[in-house]
Amino acid sequence: MIKVRNLTKYYVRNKALDNVSFTLKEGEILGFLGPNGAGKSTTMNIITGYLSSDSGSVEIDGINILENPTAAKKKIGYLPEIPPLYNDMTVKSYLEFIFRLKKVRKPMKEHINSICEQVRISDVKEKIIKNLSKGYRQRVGLAQALIGDPPVLILDEPTVGLDPQQIIEIRRLIRELGKKHTIILSSHLLSEVQAVCDKILIINNGRIVADELTSSLTGTGASTEKLRLIIEGRKPQVQSALQKVDGVTNVTYLGEAEKGCCEFTVDSRRDVRRLIFRSLAKTDFNILQMTPVELSLEDTYLNIITGKSDIKEADADVSNI
Repeated sequence: MIKVRNLTKYYVRNKALDNVSFTLKEGEILGFLGPNGAGKSTTMNIITGYLSSDSGSVEIDGINILENPTAAKKKIGYLPEIPPLYNDMTVKSYLEFIFRLKKVRKPMKEHINSICEQVRISDVKEKIIKNLSKGYRQRVGLAQALIGDPPVLILDEPTVGLDPQQIIEIRRLIRELGKKHTIILSSHLLSEVQAVCDKILIINNGRIVADELTSSLTGTGASTEKLRLIIEGRKPQVQSALQKVDGVTNVTYLGEAEKGCCEFTVDSRRDVRRLIFRSLAKTDFNILQMTPVELSLEDTYLNIITGKSDIKEADADVSNI
């Protein structure tokens, strides 16, 4: 449904995007993550046709966004971080304006009513937008993105500024929309991405550093493993022994678990439980507890961004993704 190939973008001498490539199949929900200034907004603006790249290409349902922008944009519904609303209009008149602007060839009344029901704003259709709560305004912004029933939805921080209940409602709505639409969701809320998305794309310094199924970046499928250990012995000697184990990438001292015993967490690139057991057995340190710790998306994300993970950069050839 979406093919992004080798996107590169400069702002004067600053390289905002460096050979960015990924694909998204029909019906998938992609979580787009990265720190501020990583290139998320630039990528999304290029995909939606708001910005051109210096090199590379974007195809939406087989249509090149630069070669045929009008046809490609008809396939896309876009909700930017700040919804493009006209606050002095009623919800109904605003959606009718968007309907005409997009030149949609559907019965207008039925189409708008259907979308209002879908995003649950039918009860505020006659209200002026500026008088709506933040949550309702976000829903109106989502409604305008759905006008014309585009197969692709691009949502930039759709829950920013919402209260917990509104966030839960928008998440539920996005999951429902994912049954009929291909969605790119940009968010700083990692729990939101983990709860909603099928795939996760992480960008840092303009480059893709992870392109994985959500399950592969969290829990037992994560590329980095973590163990919690309680070991009888003195901290310096035990920590030094753990750091020497092949495959261990980081050892963190958590404190004294009980008298004469130290508690650590150990990060590794693979299962190192047997190696730790053999190594410490040679030094007469007794392992009192060794427990796998399930990695959250936050753990994995920080590992990748700070360079502590061995997840390799995504292959630039989208045919191999």
